[in-house]
Amino acid sequence: MQRVQIILEDDIDGSPADETVQVGLDGRQYEIDLSAAHAAELRDNLAPFIQVARRSQTGRKTARPTRAVPTGVDNAAVRAWAKAHKIEVSPRGRIAQQVIDKYLAAGN
Repeated sequence: MQRVQIILEDDIDGSPADETVQVGLDGRQYEIDLSAAHAAELRDNLAPFIQVARRSQTGRKTARPTRAVPTGVDNAAVRAWAKAHKIEVSPRGRIAQQVIDKYLAAGN
């Protein structure tokens, strides 16, 4: 049996680190291992700048949040109607426009 243990050291003072913090500046991404106290200090010092900043669209690792488009129909009612008419529709998320169109055409 082999066991690998990674021990993080605070990049500021060499003490045990609690987390790796990612920071971006001038188009570059950085990582720094910090103790909880140093991580809090970094966040506190950046807070006034972050509060007035906007999120960048470049360099995101996560998908951009989508905005719900109002359809004017009750999604639960559309799903119930579709199920009753044996039309396949996902239990969550977006309902296909063609299903909504059929629901409305049926006089709902």
